[in-house]
Amino acid sequence: MDYLYEGIIRAFQLIFSLDPEVMEVVFTSLRVSLVAIFLAALVGVPLGILIGTNDFRGKRPVIVILNTLLALPTVVVGLFVYSFISRRGPLGFLDLLFTPNAMSIGQFILVSPIVTALTISAVQGIEARIRETALTLGARGWQVAAQIIVEARFQVLAAVITGFGRAIAEIGAAVILGGNIKGFTRTITTAIALEHSKGEFGFALALGFILLAVALGINILLQYLQGYKK
Repeated sequence: MDYLYEGIIRAFQLIFSLDPEVMEVVFTSLRVSLVAIFLAALVGVPLGILIGTNDFRGKRPVIVILNTLLALPTVVVGLFVYSFISRRGPLGFLDLLFTPNAMSIGQFILVSPIVTALTISAVQGIEARIRETALTLGARGWQVAAQIIVEARFQVLAAVITGFGRAIAEIGAAVILGGNIKGFTRTITTAIALEHSKGEFGFALALGFILLAVALGINILLQYLQGYKK
């Protein structure tokens, strides 16, 4: 148990001293994941509202596909994006491989179905009640949609926060697309895997504590939003 005790002590030393290498890894993770979730929100929220508030042929299969994509393995996403942005791929001329932008693209593909599916669920939960009331009061189609969005805003925000939590905790796509390059594309999860393999237990544990703190903060925010809505 000595190694565990020493590892914990070393971890807290690194955290409270704001070790530059630790902070660099954390900031890289936040940058990559925030860009990914921003793009996913721009695409997923409007798409989820559009699907959730309209009836059209093929709606059920679309929702089934989105729900299936929720379990999409991160390594599959990484390989898919890699095939497009590698030098032999159709987008190889963009030189995106092994850059933070490539990692953000992978995470965007990973979390977009999450944001979209959860937005659909949030909208459908209140759509029927709001639509009936609004139409009774003489509201037009766009006014009904606007009211639905207002009513579902906290659930939609929760969907975005959930997507961010998924993004910052993934590792497969980050390794494949970023290459785990020190000082450039090394994230919390990839650094934990590398430092553990090197025997740097304290460093890996420090990053693990930070990742847990981020997860805790996300869940506290979700609980707050749910409580505020009630």
